[in-house]
Amino acid sequence: MRRNQSTLIGSLLLVSVAGSGLGGCGVLPAGGEMATGSVAQNAKVVQTPTRADRECLARAMYFESNRTDEEGMLAVGTVVMNRLDSPKYPGSVCEVVGQKRQFANGVLSKPVRDQDRGRIEKVADLLLAGERHKDVGPALHFHTAGYTFPYTNMHYVALAGGNQFYEKTDREGYLPAVLPHAVVQTASGKLVPIQMATLLDTPDSFATGTPRPRMPSIQATQVAYGLTLPQGVPTRYSSAPAR
Repeated sequence: MRRNQSTLIGSLLLVSVAGSGLGGCGVLPAGGEMATGSVAQNAKVVQTPTRADRECLARAMYFESNRTDEEGMLAVGTVVMNRLDSPKYPGSVCEVVGQKRQFANGVLSKPVRDQDRGRIEKVADLLLAGERHKDVGPALHFHTAGYTFPYTNMHYVALAGGNQFYEKTDREGYLPAVLPHAVVQTASGKLVPIQMATLLDTPDSFATGTPRPRMPSIQATQVAYGLTLPQGVPTRYSSAPAR
């Protein structure tokens, strides 16, 4: 049975307190909605994630990483959610995953083994609640580990689940500025974090009031490959800073 909105908001706050690794905008003010002025002005407004989006997210992780590696799945899922934050990509999880030539062929149609569903759905739930892979950070790209490319703008940040994750530098060698997390506009016109909107429109298991299962701390060593930026050059500008 779906609980009332007050109970749902309380559940979200419990999840937020239980997991210090949760991303997003932090604990919400009373009432569960953020005033428009509290949201970054350049935050992308996207569609409220639905059960279908949860399935698309789970499928992207499943078919793009080592299926026994929850850390690798979290890393791929982080890229999906980063793309949802970016104005360069579509405004829903399924549209991001379904873009042509971006993810594995058949990612939205191939069968998923029943015995794997619980694991991938758990990781999808964590991502929709705000969890992100700490080393992938804001990266928007990855490819199968072991492949090499001649491009000079690939700044590698992590290796997980059989994939190498990277950010693209600009022509001057700088990494793009970090994008604010996308938000959802409610029927009343308020902007709320995705995890709040998701909590109000998700499978019943999301709304039980029980804290969601959390993955073990990510302790695996992350190996960085590829180019490094010149010493002393800031790494978080969208272009060279003014001199």
